[in-house]
Amino acid sequence: MNEPPERDRNGSGRDQAPRFPPDIDMTVAHPARVWDFWLGGKDHFPADRELGTRILETMPGWTAFAKADREFLGRAVRYLADEAGVRQFLDIGTGLPTANNTHEVAQAVAPDARVVYVDNDPIVLAHARALLTSAPSGATDYIHADLNEPDTILRGAAATLDLDQPVAITLLGIMEFIPDTERAYAIVNRLLDAVALGSHLVIAHPTTDVQGEAMAETLRLWNASAATPATFRTRREFTGFFERLELVEPGVVTLPQWRPDPDTSHTDTEIGFFAGVGRKPPVPG
Repeated sequence: MNEPPERDRNGSGRDQAPRFPPDIDMTVAHPARVWDFWLGGKDHFPADRELGTRILETMPGWTAFAKADREFLGRAVRYLADEAGVRQFLDIGTGLPTANNTHEVAQAVAPDARVVYVDNDPIVLAHARALLTSAPSGATDYIHADLNEPDTILRGAAATLDLDQPVAITLLGIMEFIPDTERAYAIVNRLLDAVALGSHLVIAHPTTDVQGEAMAETLRLWNASAATPATFRTRREFTGFFERLELVEPGVVTLPQWRPDPDTSHTDTEIGFFAGVGRKPPVPG
């Protein structure tokens, strides 16, 4: 497992500026950095800002999508840690650290929660120590790995998580970067095969089923400029990720409609991002 610089497994990392690895390509937009731009962060380069701005010109509400995605993550993790009693989280496609990261939300409910983050962006690696702070009774870890290699992720996660106990796997804004749908299903199923009954799957994914024309143009702009090509899936394709699971109410909806709370933005509007949470059920009988 590749470890982040100056890593402290107990969460006492020193507050120093990140050292960017030499393999960062600043000339091509990368998902984590464009998302950081939309969220108002500072860890992006001109190529990321250029693509992010062009997409905002087509769909000015995309910053609201980014905010809605973070809000959904918070609501889903709180539900899992509180109502579902989950104490282990595998956050794949972590992105750059921001407010209300998975471990912060989970450990606010359950201080003993254990969280493993996974991303393949070298800049996320450089910032990873910000994800390694933990409540004393819990734990956090970071794996620099690619979703296309689920076995590598699972081996690394097993150093911190007990895969024989329920785990919540979160895949927010990442499955669209596995363009082949059957391959995407196979990766998700490999992850689900490795975790215990009672585990959960959380996915957020863009779609052209809602706001279709603008979302299709967004996809065209992205695939013309970004390092990682994407595909936006239909409701049927998205629901296919949960075929072997029990969908948690309210089922497949757009981001603001999944168990909204008083702080949820845009609850009266469908947006071009589906959300869902499913539970791996016990074996019948």
